[in-house]
Amino acid sequence: MEFLSQRARAIQASITLSITAKAKAMKAQGLPVLDFSVGEPDFHTPEPIKGAAINAIREGFTKYTAAGGIPELKEAIARKYEKELGLIFSPPQILVSNGGKHALHNVLQALLDPGDEVVIPSPYWLSYPDMVSLSGGRPVILNTRMEDGYKIEIDALRRALNSKTKALLLNSPSNPTGAVYTADELKAVASVVESSKALVISDDVYEKFVYDGGTFVNILSVAPQLCNRVVIINSASKTYAMPGWRIGYALGPASLITAATRIQGQATSCAGSISQKALTFALHMEPETVEFFRQSFEARRNLMMNGLEGIRGISIHRPAGAFYLFADVSALIAATHGIAGSVDFCTHLLERHHMACVPGKAFGDDRCIRFSFVADENDIREGVNRLRLLGSN
Repeated sequence: MEFLSQRARAIQASITLSITAKAKAMKAQGLPVLDFSVGEPDFHTPEPIKGAAINAIREGFTKYTAAGGIPELKEAIARKYEKELGLIFSPPQILVSNGGKHALHNVLQALLDPGDEVVIPSPYWLSYPDMVSLSGGRPVILNTRMEDGYKIEIDALRRALNSKTKALLLNSPSNPTGAVYTADELKAVASVVESSKALVISDDVYEKFVYDGGTFVNILSVAPQLCNRVVIINSASKTYAMPGWRIGYALGPASLITAATRIQGQATSCAGSISQKALTFALHMEPETVEFFRQSFEARRNLMMNGLEGIRGISIHRPAGAFYLFADVSALIAATHGIAGSVDFCTHLLERHHMACVPGKAFGDDRCIRFSFVADENDIREGVNRLRLLGSN
């Protein structure tokens, strides 16, 4: 359409949302669809958090708030980072937004000018490149390999950074690979970034879901010298099973956060008042509920891993965090008549085998598909059986 802007024409629709919508429509028709596409916990929001929101409504907390968030929520966020990671943030360094994605969008809008580059390790969360492009920047894709655990190769990072680089986007634990960076690995990344002029945008939305006895580490914990060059993005969606509440936040240099707050003020005015009250309460909760979520997800990861590992034509990276399995299915794609690439293969899985997965092409690797293991255990077992039959043909 001639009325559309170049940016509108350039941005792609979310493949994940499209597949999830189609899977739901097929389920509504009575088809036995197993949904491994969804990127949200299957638990309901904990009742105490719901109660805090209901109380806020009853008390009339239904007006606009300050653009950057209510003071008590900013205080709770600052307290969380000091208690858990020893990181100190003041209220002007915190922006509360309508979800983690919105927080990242505001930061990119405040940071990028046309032609500025953002280095994005691949496989990447599918929204990163489009969000950078929408903000006028140029995504620079830095490929990683399964055999390296989908971690950044330091010399490759050094080559990717140049005078146009505005930021490195770092996601640990990673969507879609589940890769989790160790303290030593982050020190190595920090040493390269420190010699450049780039910022690090650390997407930490899966921070609470690390497995096998591992520990989440933020790059600022090992490289405090970067305190003025790191932006942290976080969200309630995964941690507290609150995806529909649309509440997240950014922390970083005051000048950048202030600019991002101005941008938000002109776009959405503020985050939802009720959701802000709910997150404030959630951040004061004891950790048992979130730990229960984590243990449940780890058990389901193990169940899916054990089932998929023995299937011919599927190679799997063992995720150390998040709640996805990123599987190389190129052998299955090659063996399936009329199929070319991960999009065709996922369409085939959904239409012929009633399994919803997300094509790796959306994440920068067309050989792979992403399974979410945040699904019912019986569905996981049945999905493994369907794939085993496919692999034996």
